[in-house]
Amino acid sequence: MASASRVAVLGGGVIGLSVAWFAARAGHPVAVVDRPSPHGGSWVAGGMLAPVTEAWPGDEDVLELGVESLRRWPRFAADLGVPLSPVGTLAVATDAADAEVLDQLAAYLVRMGRSAARLTRRELRALEPGLSPSVRSGLSVPGDLSVDNRALLAALRAACAEHGVRFTDRSAVDRDVTVIAAGAWSRDLHPKLREVIRPVKGEILRLATRPGALPPPRHTLRGHVRGRPVYLVPRADGLVLGATQYEAGFDPGVTVGGVRDLLHDAEAVWPAVAEYALAECAAGFRAGSPDNAPVVEWLEPGVLAATGHHRNGLLLAPVTAHRVLTLLREGGRS
Repeated sequence: MASASRVAVLGGGVIGLSVAWFAARAGHPVAVVDRPSPHGGSWVAGGMLAPVTEAWPGDEDVLELGVESLRRWPRFAADLGVPLSPVGTLAVATDAADAEVLDQLAAYLVRMGRSAARLTRRELRALEPGLSPSVRSGLSVPGDLSVDNRALLAALRAACAEHGVRFTDRSAVDRDVTVIAAGAWSRDLHPKLREVIRPVKGEILRLATRPGALPPPRHTLRGHVRGRPVYLVPRADGLVLGATQYEAGFDPGVTVGGVRDLLHDAEAVWPAVAEYALAECAAGFRAGSPDNAPVVEWLEPGVLAATGHHRNGLLLAPVTAHRVLTLLREGGRS
């Protein structure tokens, strides 16, 4: 396939924009076909770049891919002019059962040759004095990063425009290759994706600091509270709390129960959230796949898929865009 093949990217989230940017820099004329949704996974995201703390037995391929992509992130962010938070993650537990989950994660990471240091309650509070007294143990994962997802989207869109990418909401564009990168909506864009990609609903909250309230933590905090996971990602003006997970199709409603659980669990980890302002409640749709691994491959001549990233769309953007560019150079079918 010629290096100047015309590329249409279906989807304007982080994956679609990253693919478009890489392709345009490589000399391809690129059009992004996008119908923005307030429920897109890239817009409703916490911004964690954390393959190690997301790891779990059975997802070894996803872990390795995530680690590879994390290595690409500093250069990726620098080229875009987007700052990264390099402080790392603290994974914390509030009772004996949740501490056992962290023990299992720590043991698994050791077997996989990954770094995660066990911390006592005192050591945790030395790092983050605002942690709740109920936090009893934790793990430090210093290699994790985080990024402001909405700043990232804006930077990617600007970088695409700088390299001549055309944006449209109409699907009738000239193309030699179509890249399906529409997240959960990709399932409706090709028969081979219909039974592979599914929407996985997640709710997040954005909290804003108020005068007199304790500032946000320096680290990303990932808590286990009575068996439920919760994450708190610091922003300059507050926190992002997430995320629930439902198999609920494309139901866009934010549930009272979801908001209640997120606030309860976040307060159990970081009590100061009770003094913050509730700035936003949102539901988004992740693109789930049967094995939690992304689908990045030729579906047929002239049609590529770059979807199915589930919880790791932001993390896997650099490695996905690199893989799509490689497939474009090779041409044909993988």
